[in-house]
Amino acid sequence: MKRASRCARAYSIEELRQMAKRRLPKAIFDFFDGGAEDERALTANRNAYRRHGLVPHVLRDVTDVSLETKLLGTAAGMPLAVAPTGAAGFGWHKGDVAIARAAAGASVPYGLSTSATASIEEIAEAIPQGRKWFQAYILKDRSLTEKLIARADRAGYEALMITVDLPVGGKRERDFRNHFSIPFRFTPRNFLDFALHPRWSLPMLARGVPPMPNLIGLENASRDVKTLASSVGRNYDPSFDWEGLRRIRELWPGKMIVKGIVRASDAEKAARMGCDAIVVSKHGGRQLDAGYATLDALVPIVAALGSDLEIMVDGGVRRGSDIVVALALGAKAVLIGRPTLYGVCAGGEQGAIRAIDILRDELRRTMQLCGLSSIGEITPRLLEFD
Repeated sequence: MKRASRCARAYSIEELRQMAKRRLPKAIFDFFDGGAEDERALTANRNAYRRHGLVPHVLRDVTDVSLETKLLGTAAGMPLAVAPTGAAGFGWHKGDVAIARAAAGASVPYGLSTSATASIEEIAEAIPQGRKWFQAYILKDRSLTEKLIARADRAGYEALMITVDLPVGGKRERDFRNHFSIPFRFTPRNFLDFALHPRWSLPMLARGVPPMPNLIGLENASRDVKTLASSVGRNYDPSFDWEGLRRIRELWPGKMIVKGIVRASDAEKAARMGCDAIVVSKHGGRQLDAGYATLDALVPIVAALGSDLEIMVDGGVRRGSDIVVALALGAKAVLIGRPTLYGVCAGGEQGAIRAIDILRDELRRTMQLCGLSSIGEITPRLLEFD
């Protein structure tokens, strides 16, 4: 209860971030918090929201405000889904399950990463009534990828999310400096870091380093520290192309989301292929460091596709007002990754719940301050002066 009460005293996602930073060893915090190379993409995603101001309507009755919407044709408690994030169990024991339960409690979809520290089946058992999306990386062992997809189908996942912006792993220099690697290993450099954070390290030593059960069977990597960092990336298939995506579309019977598109022409191809939604994404700034912010990439994609498929966006969302900006620019919803990771690392399931609660409260408050009582009233006019 003490951890829960500490998280309850967090009034912003940044405060949850600071709580997580104090609790975690530097190597673990930086793995979640950091981006690739100079972290330009990380900064650009956040700054893009700061460039947009809202022009509120006034003298409207906003006593009752509804945040409900539909995502992939099914009701959601708010225009938000939890993005797939790997290795949450490194930050909190059964962190993936904790985040999934928080999402289910908020009636929003939860995206399970291929590189999660919980299996497809464990999440399905944890949130039997919750909305579950399975995010599949395309591995060099295509048969393993197809087996994972079949397992998700059997376990009742509503949607399959294919990540397409990851032909190789990004160059995450924080991981290099901290001797962080997957598979996880102790080195003289990171051992001291862990020893100085007993609230994290003692439970980890007692339970052992959590596995990534969905990736059992991958070829082990070199033991060199610089090649170990982001080592799962060496198992991604750089030859995956549109024909490969077409095959998966034919294999998967449910809704399909393509994550990692930033070009309108690619979004149009995905629509023609029968995909149901895309996520305009730069992988949270963890892959390609150069390029435009996802919020900037969203605008031409919306202009090109209209309502041909659902368009979501991730990267940089830290406030409820950010959600309003994204929707005003044409997104159907936002995906959040780090906010719930910060929450779970700060205080487990209660921390993840707190992260979603903060964004929900800010979204409602922003809508009221803008004279809006429903999600459908968020339009481009909210960004324009009359």
